[in-house]
Amino acid sequence: MSQVETKLAELGLSVPEVAPPVAAYVPAVRSGEYVFTSGQLPMVAGKLQTTGKIGAEVTPEEGKALAQICALNALAAVKAVIGDLDQIERIVKVVGFVASAADFTGQPGVVNGASELFGHAFGAAGVHARSAVGVAVLPLDAPVEIEIQVRLKPQA
Repeated sequence: MSQVETKLAELGLSVPEVAPPVAAYVPAVRSGEYVFTSGQLPMVAGKLQTTGKIGAEVTPEEGKALAQICALNALAAVKAVIGDLDQIERIVKVVGFVASAADFTGQPGVVNGASELFGHAFGAAGVHARSAVGVAVLPLDAPVEIEIQVRLKPQA
């Protein structure tokens, strides 16, 4: 088990198997020393955990927990490409999309579910640039979607 996965286990979490794509794309692509993920939905065992808008059918607290699931799925996508999460040198960028009720403005708090997970799992290397964007609707009516960009450690 990687050090990253050991730290996640301290929180009672584990990296799942990579979620299969729901359309014509791949979950992650490596380009040189970087890995870019596609947007990851809050899927567990192939099932979307809930649907709806944050601030309407889904509470911000539920949204934050869903963002954490998305982050775990993003790590699964990276792991499927590189094999070992300890090869990650840094989480560079996190982009969070939050399906939001018209008057909901707490997108940053929702996306913190992903950011806090990366901080715990990677320490200082988990601190990243970030965007938290409110949108009208996401695929499958998911409440949140997370994508990440990571930089890999140099090969020895």
